[in-house]
Amino acid sequence: MLALENLKDIRGLSQMQLIDVFKTMNEPAFRAKQVYQWLWQKSAAHFGEMTNLSKDLRTKLEEGFAISPVMIDEMQVSNDRTIKCAMKLSDDKIVESVLIPSTTRMTVCISSQVGCSLTCKFCATGRLKRLRNLTAGEIYDQVALVKKLSEQKYGQPLTNIVYMGMGEPLLNYKEVLDSVEHITSQNGLGMAAKRITVSTAGVAKMIKQLGDDEVKFNLALSLHAANDEKRNHIMPINETNTLDNLADAMNHFCRKTNGKVTFEYIVFKDFNDSLQDAKDLAKFCARVPSKVNIIEYNPIDEGEFQQTTPERLETFFRYLADKGVQVNVRRSRGKDIDAACGQLANKNKSTIPIFKTV
Repeated sequence: MLALENLKDIRGLSQMQLIDVFKTMNEPAFRAKQVYQWLWQKSAAHFGEMTNLSKDLRTKLEEGFAISPVMIDEMQVSNDRTIKCAMKLSDDKIVESVLIPSTTRMTVCISSQVGCSLTCKFCATGRLKRLRNLTAGEIYDQVALVKKLSEQKYGQPLTNIVYMGMGEPLLNYKEVLDSVEHITSQNGLGMAAKRITVSTAGVAKMIKQLGDDEVKFNLALSLHAANDEKRNHIMPINETNTLDNLADAMNHFCRKTNGKVTFEYIVFKDFNDSLQDAKDLAKFCARVPSKVNIIEYNPIDEGEFQQTTPERLETFFRYLADKGVQVNVRRSRGKDIDAACGQLANKNKSTIPIFKTV
């Protein structure tokens, strides 16, 4: 038998490609459908689990293909019941996923890349090198594993998925969309697309592509500043994806999908939390069908920013609300285990080199 690392991951094949494989094995096409359901509906991690296949067929599959499942390597439970999972990939690299329980929903925050290439100043993940993109199977596995964890730990089904973990989803476009297909398909996990949100730091070209592809899931933009000078300072991607470019791309997305965009806005003390910043944000919101989630800042080691005061946050929020902006404040969860927004950095078992800060 070939070494596992030399075998093709069977989850990289479409159902039609699986049918072709089974034809070459002189097996009926319905076997391909059975295998496909085992992989994406039942989340099988080994061919041995596929009990409606003959032992001989399972052996052939084991000799010709691999399943490269993700495993939960370590878990941390927050005082607020948030659970952070260190997910080990088949090549021993680690990404992180977070289960966020609330009174009305159970949300999983998942990763799309090993590390990140965007170097946003406020984000711990931005200090990590991007080693590679995740496959659709690896993204799917995070959802399947945390779905099971939610049911076992809290007795509640997973309700929402946010692509807001490690990495920039739109720089792993095909695999992210393929993972959404497997998560939402009736031959997959069967979750509703409207329960899924993909968050981007702002890749204008790919936001337009989402519109052209008429995706059914929700789109969020990590905005954090509504003028180019400030956004350039904290998010270098803005230098080539300016606010004007992003507004144009998001309007294209909204026209094509008949949806609206969520702006994520972390408030930093004495940087983007003034009344003028609120005015800039309100003006930008008027340009795009949108709503705003204000997010409290979660400090990271050696970071240059601090959390704003409750008084400045209230003034900022009140100005937006009075201007008719649909806005709410999102309180961070899991801060005590570094599981909150912007804190994912594989502190416990990182296999990713971390950039040193000056």
